[in-house]
Amino acid sequence: MSQGCFYLLPDASGPELLEQLVCRLTTDCYRQGLGVFIHTRDQAQAEALDERLWQQPADGFVAHNLQGEGPRQGAPVVISHQAPHSGRPVLINLAPQAPAFARRFKQLIDFVPSYEEGKQQARERFKAYRQAGFELTTAPVPPQTQDE
Repeated sequence: MSQGCFYLLPDASGPELLEQLVCRLTTDCYRQGLGVFIHTRDQAQAEALDERLWQQPADGFVAHNLQGEGPRQGAPVVISHQAPHSGRPVLINLAPQAPAFARRFKQLIDFVPSYEEGKQQARERFKAYRQAGFELTTAPVPPQTQDE
């Protein structure tokens, strides 16, 4: 069965904390040899994450690209607001809805914002993932991310 984790974002956390967390989780997966597809809500968010990953320190380098750029089969980490062209084991979802292609992944990472509309959207995604066969857990944001 596929595994999934929802990270509970702290109150008043904004896009900055979410980007830090996504970069950290992506780096962790990359170091474990796991490819990642980061599904963003739109092109602007994809470009912002692409830029943020390039700005990491040298020891935190992650081979990545926006979908359609770089090598034909894509880098180990691919970022896009559209459906993936090729497979990766890990999906990080930043879109407000559960993507229809989620079941193609073995591992899922998603987030629960602290504001009410975001929580409701997360509940809907949680239900959709469960129906797609994911075994889901929730976890607080790791403390190191909050302090960065």
